[in-house]
Amino acid sequence: MSLEEKLNHLERMRSEARRGGGEKRIEAQHKKGKLTARERIELLVDPNSFEEFDMFVTHRSSDFGLAEHKVLGDGVVTGCAKINGRPVYIFSQDFTVFGGSLSEAHAEKVCKIMKMAMNAGAPIIGLNDSGGARIQEGVVSLGGYADIFLLNTLASGVVPQISAVLGPCAGGAVYSPAITDFVLMTKRTSYMFVTGPNVVKTVTHENVTSEELGGAEVHAGKSGVAHFACENEADTISKLKRLLSYIPQNNCEDPPFAECTDPLDREDEELNHLVPENPNKPYDIKDIINRVVDAGSFMEVHEDFAGNIVVGFARIGGRSIGVIANQPAVLAGVLDINSSTKGARFIRFCDAFNIPLLTFEDVPGFMPGTDQEHGGIIRNGAKLLYAYCEATVPKVTVITRKAYGGAYDVMSSKHVRGDINYAWPTAEIAVMGPKGAAEIIFKKDIAESEDPEAELAQRTDDYREKFANPYSAAARGYVDDIIEPKTTRPRLVRVFEMLETKKDTMPAKKHGNIPL
Repeated sequence: MSLEEKLNHLERMRSEARRGGGEKRIEAQHKKGKLTARERIELLVDPNSFEEFDMFVTHRSSDFGLAEHKVLGDGVVTGCAKINGRPVYIFSQDFTVFGGSLSEAHAEKVCKIMKMAMNAGAPIIGLNDSGGARIQEGVVSLGGYADIFLLNTLASGVVPQISAVLGPCAGGAVYSPAITDFVLMTKRTSYMFVTGPNVVKTVTHENVTSEELGGAEVHAGKSGVAHFACENEADTISKLKRLLSYIPQNNCEDPPFAECTDPLDREDEELNHLVPENPNKPYDIKDIINRVVDAGSFMEVHEDFAGNIVVGFARIGGRSIGVIANQPAVLAGVLDINSSTKGARFIRFCDAFNIPLLTFEDVPGFMPGTDQEHGGIIRNGAKLLYAYCEATVPKVTVITRKAYGGAYDVMSSKHVRGDINYAWPTAEIAVMGPKGAAEIIFKKDIAESEDPEAELAQRTDDYREKFANPYSAAARGYVDDIIEPKTTRPRLVRVFEMLETKKDTMPAKKHGNIPL
């Protein structure tokens, strides 16, 4: 065979591999509103930057007629590319080939790309669209999943791992995305569950659809498994690309710096009026976040889950930061089980990848009630406390209003190694709310008074004047300064620049034991 013939043969083989499961299955994929594995990669990466590996890999199984049915690539496309000029490693499951099911060879391709990413210090992006383990291969396919889970775990905190679930992801397959840092799902076309609707019906007698059981909105709003529920695949990929723009390539790098066109010394008079005079009146903490950070830079994470705490990425003076904020507009900003877990997970990611933390605090305490106590609010609240204590990145806190009880300690207080802690004049830093404190401290005086309501009101005002303000904390150095709200942005720009060279350490240990 001449060289020309060999080259023609190579091109035919490549063309065959690119066809995946064939035109009919590609057409069926499109009818479901889904892209193919390669179309997704093309949409995600910079033009002409994708370098594919293992295009000619096929499965090695001979049982159940599989020997006669081999497809080049074996249901997953793997390689490296660039996104906005930065290297990434990608695997994209191909539902048109064996339903994207995972075989031994399929798993080996994924594992190879993950190892390459770790060695190169670059993010791992998984585009998941798979029917699960390839049943015909039995335990071999299960072993392949375990190999991936191990690498997910070893890569955790070393390189960023992002999972886009763009179709089915069921059974053991769900645990790989669950270990990764962020999960994006598409509405109406993706779902995740450990056991499907048929098994659920058999065991619990519940009639439930795949969407109701594990759709994007379920996992983004109820379980918290998904960080983003996206309208379609283009929206998913757009969000994934934006997410990457805040994150460093690996745990040894600093986050990417973006040119800032928003004036660094910009003051905002509106900030002086956003916190209501009535301490029981809500307001939207996102109004404060968006007015303080670089214009248009805030990207909320986990928006639909545990709305009483807000987390997301933003920039201050071009520097990438992680924002954690109590949300007075939802449950008065109280900390409960879900918000504590949500905050802790986000803080630990930022700390692992050198992303400074900005905390906006307005918290009346932890959620009371038997549901919370029996559900483990102590253990789950401790996760948030642990995450803040453990974090060694720069930590800046702004107390906008309430900082009550143990929740004051938890929310990146000076006592848990907060670097810079500011308070607005509207801040109330106390063991508990003024009224509750007065009812306890002056219980006897109130009971013996001729007008108990007037006595309580007077005692409440006295307590508020003495304790429910930022000055007692500032007198002890627990607050570094009390600042005018409108000056918050320029103050934060300066301190984050100052903290750029901060170094902090942890005692020598294998790892801590976070209260999971």
